Amino acid sequence: MLGLNGKDTRLFLIVVALVVFAPFILNPFPDGVGMAQFNAGYPDLMQKLVIFGIFAVGYNILFGLTGYLSFGHAAFLGVGSYAGVWMMKLLTMNVIPALIVSVIVAGLFSLLIGFVSLRRTGIYFSILTLAFAQMCYSLAYSVLTPVTGGETGLTLSLNDPRVIGATQAADGNIPAPHLFGLEMGSSFELALAGWNFTFNVGYYLCGFVMLVAFYLSVRLFRSPFGLMLRAIKSNQTRMSYTGLNPRPYALAAFVISGMYAGLAGGLMVAMDPLAGAERMLWTASGEVVLMTILGGAGTLIGPILGAGVIAYLESIISTIGSTVLHNWFAGLPEWLENTLVNIIYPFVGSGWHLTLGLVFMLVVIFLPGGIVEGGKRISGLFGRKTEGDTTVTGEAADTTTATKPGE
Repeated sequence: MLGLNGKDTRLFLIVVALVVFAPFILNPFPDGVGMAQFNAGYPDLMQKLVIFGIFAVGYNILFGLTGYLSFGHAAFLGVGSYAGVWMMKLLTMNVIPALIVSVIVAGLFSLLIGFVSLRRTGIYFSILTLAFAQMCYSLAYSVLTPVTGGETGLTLSLNDPRVIGATQAADGNIPAPHLFGLEMGSSFELALAGWNFTFNVGYYLCGFVMLVAFYLSVRLFRSPFGLMLRAIKSNQTRMSYTGLNPRPYALAAFVISGMYAGLAGGLMVAMDPLAGAERMLWTASGEVVLMTILGGAGTLIGPILGAGVIAYLESIISTIGSTVLHNWFAGLPEWLENTLVNIIYPFVGSGWHLTLGLVFMLVVIFLPGGIVEGGKRISGLFGRKTEGDTTVTGEAADTTTATKPGE
């Protein structure tokens, strides 16, 4: 199917099903019950899940395949966001041109940074990318304020010299981003036996883009180019001895990864036309590293799962406060209720990072291959052959076997 083998086709269809039925999957509890606190089927969060999924899938092309650990990918996310807003200010509120320009600008910017950074490897490469990202963050707040909006960020206004489309809507407000007239904020709600499901146009656009991005990443993983990237991670020195220069391949992976980040930034703007320098902060780069490792670096679906876990923890766990905790344990004796609240409270609300850190620590210690490895272990317990993702290690081993000299 579409050039994929049977295993990859099944995996792709699973991702398609998750995207299409996400409004149902992410709303497991009916409205009005206490557990509805954990529902995640509202548009803003679903959009965030798939956008960060794109970001992580792109990062995995660089880190998962080549082993180059970049701490500066948030710079491409921010550049893509700024490019998208400027397209909406100058050309049209249709999101398609904004997405295209976001990808192109981020690709060119990553080509420049990658050309310099890839002159070094290991920790020196990581430090260089971090330095470039912090430079971009600082410039966005200072010298480039006329372009980036500085501390307030880059936003739309009624005075934008937009070439295509009106500068203001019929009600006098700023026009909303749209896809050929279909506004990103448009939603359809379905009430069913105590559940309320929301189907949002913006989410399904992001979901479609993520499916395309995921499909392309699968094709890249299985391509000869993907094999060359694995060779870089496996033994770059040996690759050089064979007469192959690894730098062009690593640079190509860096640029492709940067374009994915730019696409994610463009989608953020398509959902909410605002770009701020905080998207370039080093913590944003750290988050995509966590997403990739948590899900399973070098796997196909792992980065998407990791992005989903982190986005969920940030959006749901961070909203749980002491009042909610007291309501959960209201039926217990007062001393026990207060004890449980005092134990759990540091890990929720503003302390959700502690929960994330604990989850990440447990995964790294017990599941070095990420969530995907956990799925394989569970599948193995039931005696079923794993049909899910394939790690780089396994694929590289197969490739080595298949390309022995003389065969």
